[in-house]
Amino acid sequence: MAKILRDIDRAVHKILRYIANISLVAMVLILTYTVVLRYVFNTGLAWAEEVPRLLVAVFVFLACAMGVRDHVHISVSFVYNLFRKNGKMQKALIFLGDFVVLVCGAFMFYYGGLRVLKMMSLSGVQPMTGLPNWVQYIAVPFAGLIIVYDSLLFLFGVIKPDDLMHAEPEVDYTGQVERERKKKAGDAST
Repeated sequence: MAKILRDIDRAVHKILRYIANISLVAMVLILTYTVVLRYVFNTGLAWAEEVPRLLVAVFVFLACAMGVRDHVHISVSFVYNLFRKNGKMQKALIFLGDFVVLVCGAFMFYYGGLRVLKMMSLSGVQPMTGLPNWVQYIAVPFAGLIIVYDSLLFLFGVIKPDDLMHAEPEVDYTGQVERERKKKAGDAST
């Protein structure tokens, strides 16, 4: 069962990466094209502000979900590093962090979903593209759902923190300065 859950997670994150990459490239191309049109040809595109705004929302929230998957979200390691490496307290802090991220993902999913449903009941559309207004919010509950799924996989040990998809392994520099100082002191004495 764990292998199936990991395979689903990997497939979902590969799709997320493609969507995020396409969003980022499209956003950069549209903005570059718009700048050239505006400053070289003194013209522009009516939809050139609206579409990148929608794409940035997609990119940011999907990137947030991908960051949770690889534990690259913001954390303060000062307290964490006070405890013994891989000890009970460090494991408890990791569990607490994953639980807090789960709560945040659930919040995004629930309240973002309510916002999308409310916006779906309204008749408003984007002025230039004609897309319904709820489209700009759909990435929030979707990313929240992915965050909840990944957090549950971490909490139940299906995915380990070192099973990375989008990031490089983190280098632990704890104690490296002290080792280098001792090495220099040893080199100086010989």
